[in-house]
Amino acid sequence: MLKSIFGAVGALAVSAAPVLADAVYFNPEYNAGWSGSDFGGAVLDAHVGYETDNGFYIQGGPSLLMPDGGEAETGFSAKTGIGASVSEAFDVYGEVSYAKYKDIDAGYGLKLGGKYKF
Repeated sequence: MLKSIFGAVGALAVSAAPVLADAVYFNPEYNAGWSGSDFGGAVLDAHVGYETDNGFYIQGGPSLLMPDGGEAETGFSAKTGIGASVSEAFDVYGEVSYAKYKDIDAGYGLKLGGKYKF
């Protein structure tokens, strides 16, 4: 089942690319977490996204949750955000995210930040 989900995401990205040119992208992302030296688990996302010229993006797709000592579970995750330049040296950004797996409550995230370039 996992192969078919990841295959469908890849096929969608390839088939949509000629129509939307540079705006469509594929974003595989692996995140792992520890508390001290204890490994908690990891998530592998296979997102297809769309980005506009003004810094807005939206992406989503299958997500493989791999808790340490537990069974891996496939779900869905997505995120959307925007970034903007405040000056030549300073950018700001924001992102909201969502993840849902069968036997786990939905998870939500918020990220706000800035980047100063020296």
